[in-house]
Amino acid sequence: MKAVLSLLALLLAAVAQAISTSGERLLVVLEDVAEKAGYSKFLGDLEGRGFKINYETPKSETLNLFNLGERAYDHVLFLPTKAKGLGPNLTPNLLLQFINANGNILLGLSATQPAPTSLVSLLLELDIHLPPDRNGLVVDHFNYDVSSSPEKHDVLLLPAPGALRPDVRNLFSPESPNGEVLAFPSGTGQTLGNGALLTPILRAPTTAYSYNPKEQADSIDDLFASGKQLSLVTTMQARNSARFTVIGSAEMLSDKWFDAKVQKVDEKSSVATLNREFAKRVSGWTFNEIGVIKTNWIEHHLNEESQNNQSNPKIYRIKNDVTYSISLSEYDWDHWTAFTVPSGDELQLEFSMLSPFHRLPLKATQSLTDSTTFSTSFKLPDQHGIFNFKINHKRTFYNNVEEKNTVTVRHFAHDEWPRSYVISGAWPWLAGIGATVTGWLGFVAIWLYSKPEEKKKSKSKRS
Repeated sequence: MKAVLSLLALLLAAVAQAISTSGERLLVVLEDVAEKAGYSKFLGDLEGRGFKINYETPKSETLNLFNLGERAYDHVLFLPTKAKGLGPNLTPNLLLQFINANGNILLGLSATQPAPTSLVSLLLELDIHLPPDRNGLVVDHFNYDVSSSPEKHDVLLLPAPGALRPDVRNLFSPESPNGEVLAFPSGTGQTLGNGALLTPILRAPTTAYSYNPKEQADSIDDLFASGKQLSLVTTMQARNSARFTVIGSAEMLSDKWFDAKVQKVDEKSSVATLNREFAKRVSGWTFNEIGVIKTNWIEHHLNEESQNNQSNPKIYRIKNDVTYSISLSEYDWDHWTAFTVPSGDELQLEFSMLSPFHRLPLKATQSLTDSTTFSTSFKLPDQHGIFNFKINHKRTFYNNVEEKNTVTVRHFAHDEWPRSYVISGAWPWLAGIGATVTGWLGFVAIWLYSKPEEKKKSKSKRS
């Protein structure tokens, strides 16, 4: 009986861990609840990873993102709808409040169903621009699926994103040993502003372009965007580490394209798609299952060994030798692992007052299965005041790590100043003082013990 209970406890623990670091409550907004059957594999994968999904329509009266001032959901997934607006419960202002409250949003668009005005306004707030009139179809006459779009060329076949961008290889690039590709059907592209928080995962090929399919002109002169100007999958990580992702083709999440066979131009054999694995990685990043770093502990102390040496003291003295250490872990789907700094990058420590006095690289000194300790040692500056041990690690596709520990740096006490004979630069002055004192004493001794000659008194004759 005990063995059975232990096995059940382990199973429950495994299920409890296989969720996002920010919560398991997921809201899926779609036109009709019955439409979830077309995304059964994608939604089933989310449920299998531990998410508790609630399905709502934009017209639902029970739909609320907040309850008593707190988030009612941890994540929101938008699938294409025919509605022009999403109602009073999904206004752009409420969606921005949801992001500011550390909520995550995954938005799926489609060229066949224009995006609602609420989502268009939200994208404009984030400096993401959709085609005019929300009617934009991305086509490519050189990279398309011959079997499904022989005429329209609106099913783009794209390589894994890691082949195009090395910085997304570890998180978003599924392996394709047999030449598998991503299928991007009936999608709409976005153009991005100059926002520093925006990062495209998947860009269109140089031969792709976006146009309005409702226009009946034989030639297209006024394009919305073309080539690398078009972002097909875009991410935005807010300053509070909330995540927002736009997928230009919600159809690539459907069951049809998870198991589809596609055929490239000028190739006779068909290959499978990577859509299922790519959808898992994009949704996993958006819902805080990967790319999440946490701080386990921070310690700073004096290097010298003494009885009063303690961890994380509030006051130091100028020119002290100190050591700073921080332990970091990275979440990988269902467990915490040791965080590894990517090649070519480094983790830095700033010791600053108003501006950094020191900016030092932190080196990995201890690596465990679930954490890595980074440390550095340095000498405090010859300046007293209020200082901060500061970590400000902001990297693409990782949550922000901001840690600050404030300490006081005092000057020397009256009995802590080094004696003059310890300072080698003072030796000439000490020698001069010694020579002066010795010369004065010698002069005084000579003056005191040198008796002057007595003059003989002459006897005067009396007349």
